[in-house]
Amino acid sequence: MDIREIQNLIKFVAKSGATEVKLEMDDFKITIKTTAEGTESTTTYVQQMPMAAAPQMLAPQVVSSPAVSDTVSAPASDDNSKYITVKSPIIGTFYRKPAPDKPVFVEVGSSIGKGDVLCVIEAMKLFNEIESEVSGKIVKVLVDDSSPVEFDQPLFLVDPS
Repeated sequence: MDIREIQNLIKFVAKSGATEVKLEMDDFKITIKTTAEGTESTTTYVQQMPMAAAPQMLAPQVVSSPAVSDTVSAPASDDNSKYITVKSPIIGTFYRKPAPDKPVFVEVGSSIGKGDVLCVIEAMKLFNEIESEVSGKIVKVLVDDSSPVEFDQPLFLVDPS
């Protein structure tokens, strides 16, 4: 299906008065949503279907207000500007301990050196040790144990002095 056919389908759905139409073919899926009469808002989602060997995975869409995030992050960045942020290199589940019956790798106030293990992130049943790239003192742990983390998400604040 090419773009012209999709545009014609959108026009047809808008004229028909239907509020939502879903079309699913072998290699793509289209959802067209329209609002009530009198408003001219049409939303169209076109999604390519994955290859037959790969399972279908949909990423969650997060919508946030830029004004709120700017006001919240501005004061925090001033207080923490002297600290180094250790960020997650991968997506997975954050663990502070190597095993449930073992002590945590680092606590607030712990002195760390370059190469010290800070935590473990589980990704696809593999436990990846996250090592420090800086020396210093742990000021704050930013993620709760057993929590999911995203790529580049802040995990620790380190005071390098």
